[in-house]
Amino acid sequence: QVQLVESGGALVKPGGSLTLSCVVNGTRTLYGIYAAGWYRQAPGKQRELVARITSDRVTEYLESVKGRFTISRDNAKNTVYLQMDSLKPEDMATYYCNSVYSPRPWGLGTQVTVSS
Repeated sequence: QVQLVESGGALVKPGGSLTLSCVVNGTRTLYGIYAAGWYRQAPGKQRELVARITSDRVTEYLESVKGRFTISRDNAKNTVYLQMDSLKPEDMATYYCNSVYSPRPWGLGTQVTVSS
């Protein structure tokens, strides 16, 4: 059983920064996940893939976050990170992490609120 535990969400002002963390717990470690992704879901909207990173550190980003968000992974710590800079109100959502190609049950996510 794999458990994904996201953390780091908070209330920030527009232009602020946050770093989200996702710890992979259970029988499957981050080493076994080829592509890990950060997703977000805003109220009334579908969940969307924001950023992904492969085991060889190739990254891809949603167009609207390019240049502002940075995804990284530390396999030894079973943790995937999302550094978010220059946050905008439209980034406000609940953020989740998961395996891109072999998704596991979703975690509870972490709430990011961007408001002045």
